[in-house]
Amino acid sequence: MQEPELLHEEKVFKDPVHRYVHVREKLIWDLIDSPEFQRLRRIRQLGTSYLTFHGGEHSRFNHSLGVYEIMRRILETFEGRITLTREEKLLCLCAALLHDVGHGPFSHSFEKVFRFHHEEWTKEVITGDTHINQILRRVSPQFPQKVAEVIAKTYNNKLIISLVSSQIDADRMDYLLRDAYFTGVNYGNFDIERILRVMRPHDEGIVFKFSGMHAVEDYIMSRYQMYWQVYFHPVTRSAEVVLNKIFQRAKHLYQQGFAFQREPVDLLPFFQEKPTLADYLALDESVVFYFMHQWSRDADPILSDLCNRFLDRNLFQYVEYNPRDFRRLSELKQLLTDAGIDPAYYLEVDSSSDLPYDFYRRGKEEERIPIMLLMPNGEVAELSTKSEIVESISGKRRFDYKLFFPADKLDALPREVADEIRKRLGVMEDA
Repeated sequence: MQEPELLHEEKVFKDPVHRYVHVREKLIWDLIDSPEFQRLRRIRQLGTSYLTFHGGEHSRFNHSLGVYEIMRRILETFEGRITLTREEKLLCLCAALLHDVGHGPFSHSFEKVFRFHHEEWTKEVITGDTHINQILRRVSPQFPQKVAEVIAKTYNNKLIISLVSSQIDADRMDYLLRDAYFTGVNYGNFDIERILRVMRPHDEGIVFKFSGMHAVEDYIMSRYQMYWQVYFHPVTRSAEVVLNKIFQRAKHLYQQGFAFQREPVDLLPFFQEKPTLADYLALDESVVFYFMHQWSRDADPILSDLCNRFLDRNLFQYVEYNPRDFRRLSELKQLLTDAGIDPAYYLEVDSSSDLPYDFYRRGKEEERIPIMLLMPNGEVAELSTKSEIVESISGKRRFDYKLFFPADKLDALPREVADEIRKRLGVMEDA
């Protein structure tokens, strides 16, 4: 491995969460300056949440720098406690910085319609024909693959993986603090200084001193509150439903041979389900917004309506929904169809679920490495065995189902038809 070049002087980014982001390695500086990483400035961190929390306009770029900074501080605290080679330290920093580089516009909404996952594209960006790959190869020809393996959780060093991806890692710590700051809520705040002080390297990953257990409890509860009060907010979910329907409708129209007023050239590879890496990297939220504006004036009434709804924040209303109530959903679809409203685009069941903390469960849907405490006698113990607070929520998944529909379209229907639909929905006329 070639010894990494240092900058002539340390560079810093002012940051509202960590105050400063410090960069000493030229490799890191060049990665930040690459076109693929700069593209993250044009991808919002919280997708459609800005329509619920008007301050939530921060980007994946902001967040990625924050994850890098937390990783840098963790490595500083590990000095003298564990021996990491220069390449291993760089591996941690690069994986932290690049872990989200494969995100697309509006992230999860875009992924759902076009059936791919951002981690697949992250690997492509790191190992493919990109500026980032060329920069990483300055360390060694194998280095890009190692970075990709850390992000994919297949690397052979459990400690390095746990620093980037675990139940308490650099990624989660930054997004909770950053998202709380920009959305203006207090739920996501926790004592990161204390957590970093009690974090220790261990054979099987990272552990936390028992004396710092309450700071870890606070982190777990902050995460729980952020998911249910911010990430799963029903207005945000309504915006995601409308956005999903826009992508679905545009894709369907293209496949049916619809003549768009302006051909959506940047989206055609996705409609054709064969995008290249270059196609993917050319796409960001500004491009999607451009075509959304075009579609809002296009001839298809459904696509036009959905785009105007999203742009003007005229979102769908929602009611609670029992997933066992198939008959109710079937009746509603028929009533809407009879009323001339296409339920494929104007009726949607959306579910959210979260498992805030779990211990390792082999063979389950998602194998989770537990948070371990370092006891005063040198032994380690799983968090929920020592914390009554965490034990009370451990392994318990919470679900929430909502049924989304356009209330204003019901208002335009004949009174008796609208009342029948509202009756099935379980809403009053003025809902």
